[in-house]
Amino acid sequence: MAFELIDLPYDDTALEPAVSAKTLSFHHGKHHKAYIDKTNAAIEGTDLAGKSLEEVIASARGSNQGLFNNSAQSWNHGFYWHSMAAEETSASDELKSMIDDAFGSIDNLKSKLAERGAGHFASGWVWLAVKDGKLTIEETHDGDTLADQEGVNPLLVIDLWEHAYYLDHQNARPAYLDAVNGKLNWSFASENLVRGTAWTYPS
Repeated sequence: MAFELIDLPYDDTALEPAVSAKTLSFHHGKHHKAYIDKTNAAIEGTDLAGKSLEEVIASARGSNQGLFNNSAQSWNHGFYWHSMAAEETSASDELKSMIDDAFGSIDNLKSKLAERGAGHFASGWVWLAVKDGKLTIEETHDGDTLADQEGVNPLLVIDLWEHAYYLDHQNARPAYLDAVNGKLNWSFASENLVRGTAWTYPS
């Protein structure tokens, strides 16, 4: 069964002014769809057909860069859509406690995410994850992902590729990061924390 482009979990205007409906139409409808289509084309008729997206990513890592890039980007984008919300949601008590322990406060965490995202060279992703039982900020470059990483549970991600923000903020990545920091889906992060394993792309 082929992978499908998942629906956005909100209206296309829900993230404005941080992310415009025009940006979402390109980013979701063109970029994400292209990654899905290329992944499907690459696995059709192979022993990876019918596997989960996470299994495809793990199989392609280090052995098939083209398939890895497209499958990992398919997963990252699905995770990114869910990492955002029309209105900033609330973290669970457990997540709040872990944030306070690791960063002092949610506001401090947001500042760190923005700082790491702004300082990230070229394209990639900045993540909030659980590693060794503690919260950590991780970065991956280009199409790399945390989806298949042993001992790491991603909770949230922010897309740092220019196509995520250029129509709205031009080359001002810090302005985009400040804006999306007010749209983070802490309830999604809390669900990922409670489950204890990486989110799975809907089949």
